[in-house]
Amino acid sequence: MSLVLAVLTTSVTGLMVGVEFAVALVINPITLRLPVAGSIAARSEGARMLGRVMPFWYIGSLVLTAALVVFTWGTAPANTAMVAAALLVISVVMSVALLVPINNRSAMWTPDDHPADWREQQQRWDRLHYARVAIIVAAFVLIAVTTALL
Repeated sequence: MSLVLAVLTTSVTGLMVGVEFAVALVINPITLRLPVAGSIAARSEGARMLGRVMPFWYIGSLVLTAALVVFTWGTAPANTAMVAAALLVISVVMSVALLVPINNRSAMWTPDDHPADWREQQQRWDRLHYARVAIIVAAFVLIAVTTALL
């Protein structure tokens, strides 16, 4: 059971990390270079679409990792899973406290109705997102190590 759970946790978290990595290093840099109307429209649509999906993905990854901790409790893999779960908690708290407020604002922007500092707000979101990606990559690596140790 622990191995099946570990593989599921690795897969779900790995896919989430892949999406967030692509957003950070490919999608957002491209959209930021677009003309104002295209950039705002693309980021706004991305904020709405991913804003609906990612909360479930983050919480799902955290729940699976917490279950992995429970199922491996008392073994060496439990320690790495516990650190991974703590990192995922940090990523969720960081998301809710810092990234979601910017995301919610930007989801409402249109090419005709947006704040003057929209680029600065997007760049702030991007910087925070880079930090979050580093955290979830570390969590993913620890989940993979947990799986390898089983």
